[in-house]
Amino acid sequence: MLRTILFLIATLIALPLIAIRYDQPLNTAQWMTVRQLFFAMTSIALLCFFVSELTRNYSQVDKLWSLLPIGYSWYVTANAGFDDRTLLMAGLATVWGARLTYNFWRRGGYHWIPWKGDEDYRWGVLRENPLLQKRLPWAAFNLFFISLYQNTLILLFTLPIIVAWQGQATPLNGLDLLATLLLLGAVIIETIADQQQWDFQTAKYRLRASGQPLTGAYARGFCNSGLWGLVRHPNYAAEQAVWLSFYLFSVAATGRWINWSLTGAILLVLLFIGSSDFSEKISAGKYPDYTDYQKKIPRFIPGLLRRK
Repeated sequence: MLRTILFLIATLIALPLIAIRYDQPLNTAQWMTVRQLFFAMTSIALLCFFVSELTRNYSQVDKLWSLLPIGYSWYVTANAGFDDRTLLMAGLATVWGARLTYNFWRRGGYHWIPWKGDEDYRWGVLRENPLLQKRLPWAAFNLFFISLYQNTLILLFTLPIIVAWQGQATPLNGLDLLATLLLLGAVIIETIADQQQWDFQTAKYRLRASGQPLTGAYARGFCNSGLWGLVRHPNYAAEQAVWLSFYLFSVAATGRWINWSLTGAILLVLLFIGSSDFSEKISAGKYPDYTDYQKKIPRFIPGLLRRK
């Protein structure tokens, strides 16, 4: 996991520098907006770091993951003069964020005291790593990966809206419609997947609390039906599809199929590969049948593995 994180940080630094150097330059207003966004993002990242260090709750970025793209998108839209395409993109980002915020809230992620709420269990597992058990290495990990890397990534996968601003003279077209349908479809899939997981875990813990025996899938311990019977991470797959679809708006606006704003979506895909690897390692250690599930069900894309 640590090697994956180091690779992600190195890629985060290299890809934007290479991509933006060889792409169409931004105008003065667009550059100023990007600089302002990066200043805001850095300030938020440092605030997340200090709050998490003071409270020992390292899910501060998690609380903002679904909210920041909404704010970033609307800020760009305002600076772009509320043109049709950036307005559409900001609206779609709001739909995505509202749904994800609700799901995070019902899982206990938020608290009336802002810095409290349930912490992602994976941070606790990572703190047990021998390389991170001491205070200084963990603080460095918190600063550079949890706070700075994740906040930078959130901003980067929102930045196709800047490239869409570059092409605002191009009217809305068929590719915009396709991107809209793909993004909304991915949000629907993610909603269904999260609801199926919620229903399964709620029923499992209700049976356990009442002292009733766990049978069938509940005895197995993890959800493997519905969308979870098609791929192991339908919610992750849909989340990646959301931001790849968001990128398509920049293509619709400029005609440039490969432009620098693709960086965020690429890094998000790499993050989800590493995150799912780590999550599955934990699940395989908890549930004896999980290894067999991995062999039979593909990770993100249905049909990539042949079922036995």
